[in-house]
Amino acid sequence: MDKKEFKPYVPAEKVTPELTVTSIIMGVLLAVVFGAANAYLGLRVGMTVSASIPAAVIAMGVIRVIMRKNSILESNIVQTIGSAGESLAAGAIFTLPTLFLWAAEGKMEKPGILEITVIALIGGLLGVFFMVPLRNALIVKEHSVLPYPEGTACAEVLLAGEEGGSKASTVFAGMGFAALFKFVIDGLKVVAGEISYSVKGFAGQIGTQIYPAVMSVGYICGARISSYMFAGGLLSWLVLIPLIVLFGEDIVMYPGTEPISAIFAEGGASAIWSTYIRYIGAGALAAGGIISLIKSLPLIVKTFGGALKSISISKGNSEERTAKDISIKIVLAAIVVLTLLVWLIPAIPVNLIGAVIIVVFGFFFATVSSRMVGLVGSSNNPVSGMAIATLLIATVILKVTGATGIAGMCSAIAIGSVICIVAAIAGDTSQDLKTGYLLGATPKKQQIGEVIGVIASALAIGGTLYLLDSAWGFGTDELAAPQATLMKLITEGVMDGNLPWTLVFIGAFIAVLVEVVGIPVLPFAIGVYLPVQLNACIMVGGLVRLAFDKLKREKEEKEAIVNDGILFCSGMIAGEGLMGILLAFLAVFGVNSFIDLSEKFDIPPVVSNLGGLALFAVIILTLMKFSLWKKRKK
Repeated sequence: MDKKEFKPYVPAEKVTPELTVTSIIMGVLLAVVFGAANAYLGLRVGMTVSASIPAAVIAMGVIRVIMRKNSILESNIVQTIGSAGESLAAGAIFTLPTLFLWAAEGKMEKPGILEITVIALIGGLLGVFFMVPLRNALIVKEHSVLPYPEGTACAEVLLAGEEGGSKASTVFAGMGFAALFKFVIDGLKVVAGEISYSVKGFAGQIGTQIYPAVMSVGYICGARISSYMFAGGLLSWLVLIPLIVLFGEDIVMYPGTEPISAIFAEGGASAIWSTYIRYIGAGALAAGGIISLIKSLPLIVKTFGGALKSISISKGNSEERTAKDISIKIVLAAIVVLTLLVWLIPAIPVNLIGAVIIVVFGFFFATVSSRMVGLVGSSNNPVSGMAIATLLIATVILKVTGATGIAGMCSAIAIGSVICIVAAIAGDTSQDLKTGYLLGATPKKQQIGEVIGVIASALAIGGTLYLLDSAWGFGTDELAAPQATLMKLITEGVMDGNLPWTLVFIGAFIAVLVEVVGIPVLPFAIGVYLPVQLNACIMVGGLVRLAFDKLKREKEEKEAIVNDGILFCSGMIAGEGLMGILLAFLAVFGVNSFIDLSEKFDIPPVVSNLGGLALFAVIILTLMKFSLWKKRKK
């Protein structure tokens, strides 16, 4: 679709309720709830659930069904505010628990709730404000290039509720089936959620997750992007891991603390991945981000030039409603004030150099994060990889400038935390602005909604982290906090001078090589960084989409099949998200053990794996049932 011909659902000249008292109260409640649930989930398993679509579904249900109001843009504001909680939590839990880990070791006092709140608030606000001048460049100018799968899916969910009929039934069918599948996999645990296979004598591993939302991301993104990610995963798991095991043998290579053969014997390919490959992936992501930024510079400069020019020529009334952003004067002033606060507030142990690093890297990763979620969705946005790249450079700069020891490491983590939150919020804001662009929302009101969501979430995240630390402690079996543990390792490694730079540079030069041969570097680098099982599940969705695109049918019929598939996958993303949040609450209250049937019936791994494959086939068949085999009126 040509962006010049694009017309939103609600025309620019039509004014409907958006930022109302109802939407603000509902959005704030959802932001706090989703933030707490995802904090627990992320600390436990290292991944969070995207909350934009679940928030949209809840908003649609309350506003349309219970309150009987016909206001799609009001529902959109609810999901905009509500999804900020999940994103802020995702950024915070990957880094801030490191401070609790050092406190447990007696190296420092526990961080105060005020310190956590201020770090989260500044990172969140910077993430929103950085995206204001980038909206036109990434959302409008590249409307037909960056799909923003969850933002598009969220718009489809809201439109389905607005238009009703078979369109709505397809979305809600996807929600129902995905919620059921998720409950069977992660609630009842009667089938495996991830299946992996390896061949004796070969250290590589292949497999797939069977989650409907992950497959749906692949379908919405398409086979091309999915294949780039899968290729990166294949390089990591079928080339690099076997090479490390083959040539490593009895070598003890940092960051490992025992021979590579022993690491492999204890944990298999996954242990090699977590010990070594993630550093290679972090290097690839950092290089990919730099390459992406360099390629985007002309568009970014043009965008900023236009925004700065608009200061003198725009009076705020000549623009269309659907093109109005927060004033660039307010944005620049806010960024300057937030930068000074980073430096001046005692709760954040960062000097002036650290504040400048935050602004420079914050804008850089806000741009990169927005592009990445535009390709693969917020759920697969590796913000922890960006935080790793930031920590590497920030810790080196702080060490060179004399900020060493625990004080320097705390400063590095504070910088990494803000950047991680900036990246997460920028990605979420991008998805929300894409939804608003499709629906015809007012960008300025959405941006104000994001600010409200960030403030509410920041006020809640400190108490959430303290509660979880008091209940179980970070780095325990209950709350492994895998990303935070890795951040701790990296920061200590740089300060002590023993970081595995070779692995980081290997990843960086892999990214350069990939770019030289003409493969888009970011999706490939993401594939290197993420587990191959996740990449394979995305690839399955991409292959299903490819099969639909290649159907020999009439053009209109084929478009209807593909679009119904997008609708059903949008519903599946929503359904799994809602069920994931419900299961997180059940886990918090200890109810999850009562519904877990895996130990009660002692299900053998072979049976669990076969059941997982069978369920994956059912997931694909349900997608085909509501798209390819759906009965349509002539």
